[in-house]
Amino acid sequence: MRRVALEKHSRTETHRHAASSLRIPLAILLLSSCTVGPDYVRPQLEIPATWEEKSAGTAPADLGSWWDALGDTELDELVQRGVAGNLDLRQAVGRVQEARAFYQVAKSAQFPELDADADAFHERASANGIFPGGEAVNVFDVGVSASWEVDVFGRVRRSVESASANVQASEDDRRAVLVAVIAEVAASYVDIRTLQRRLRVNSANLDSQGKIVDLTKVRFENGIASGLDVAQAESVYAETLAAIPVLELALEQEYNRLSVLLGENPGSVRRELAIVWAIPMPPDNLDAGLPADLVRQRPDIRQAERRLAAETARIGVATADLYPRFVLLGTFGFDATKVADLFQGSSRTYSVGPTMVWNLFDAGRIRGLIHVEEARTAQALAFYEQTVLQGLSEVENALLAFVRLRQERDAVIDAVDAASLSLELATDLYKDGVVDFQNVLDAQRTVLRFQELLAITEGAIVQSVVQLYRALGGGWKIEEPTEQPASTPEQQEENEAPEAS
Repeated sequence: MRRVALEKHSRTETHRHAASSLRIPLAILLLSSCTVGPDYVRPQLEIPATWEEKSAGTAPADLGSWWDALGDTELDELVQRGVAGNLDLRQAVGRVQEARAFYQVAKSAQFPELDADADAFHERASANGIFPGGEAVNVFDVGVSASWEVDVFGRVRRSVESASANVQASEDDRRAVLVAVIAEVAASYVDIRTLQRRLRVNSANLDSQGKIVDLTKVRFENGIASGLDVAQAESVYAETLAAIPVLELALEQEYNRLSVLLGENPGSVRRELAIVWAIPMPPDNLDAGLPADLVRQRPDIRQAERRLAAETARIGVATADLYPRFVLLGTFGFDATKVADLFQGSSRTYSVGPTMVWNLFDAGRIRGLIHVEEARTAQALAFYEQTVLQGLSEVENALLAFVRLRQERDAVIDAVDAASLSLELATDLYKDGVVDFQNVLDAQRTVLRFQELLAITEGAIVQSVVQLYRALGGGWKIEEPTEQPASTPEQQEENEAPEAS
């Protein structure tokens, strides 16, 4: 009975000791709501109320599939292929997965770490040591150990906050790549149609100039024209003929560029685009929304804001190193010299209690790291503000280009009509011997120049629309075929863009 009473007393004392050991960690938990470092607040930016160029409508732009406004089914198919196959976009998806993995690593620090271990060894202590032994024994040890950093000053919480912001930034990076890919595919397609149009113009003028060469030769043979007329006519013909291979080279290079954008072998689109279509024309009126919409929609602006949030949280991570770090440790296991006794109650062993580490002197290293993070945050803020200004400027430039190029096209159309009439009249008058052949040559060059300029201008108009929607951040709301990893809890919350004032 005495032995039983002693065992009960021993258990009671053990429980009291364990409860006493847990008081300090529990007290630490009560302090764990403290988070050092600055709390992130989205910058308030001075965004203009309207665009300087007033030609565009202020209704929200239809950005999800903006290329539909061009009414070109071939372009629509190419965009879908680009979204599915572009390799830059595939790399951006990989960066998202990388950021999410880093988030999981940071978040795991919020939970205890549990390890299991088992040992079996044969040992003999020295007979001449501090604790004389001399006999060899077997030792068997099985147990688990746990450690948990009690996040008193928010070091782990700030790390998770930074990692979460980086995940959101990587998502917007992927969207920015998507916007760029769609715009580049559209721009390349427009360049192809523009080059094809210029080739048709040069080929048509080559035929017309060939007829003029034949005319001068007949007149020369009949003694009506001089050999100079023939030479000048052949010179203009050769000049146009020499321009065609240059355009053909540019067209082949554009085929290759578009193929690579689609993630396909160079030249893969040559055959399907060989049928010459007209340059797609945009509608007469465009909606660009308001400047404040740009800050919410454009992915690179959203990405810059999230990078700023991540850098701000890193200041808290660095600041937490100025304070003590508390870790709750615990072990439980069985220790015996015989396997049969290993899991007996008397073989139990355990320990539990907190440990503290506090760097009291580091020659300014920690404060230096804090200053590093503060400087990086200041850089991130400046980059964010610069990205917003750059976006506003790109939209303004695209709107201005759209308006001015349309005005230029109207003038060029009139110039083409006038030059064509001038060539027709000069040719008739030359046949009648009324004017010098130089008038015909000048009219030929003028017609070719204005017809090419018209093709270039119409292509530039469409390019300005492409650049406008790219500057507005259009295209990233379309359904993407790439399978994405599961979102983090922070991503499932509403992720509003930076506020504008």
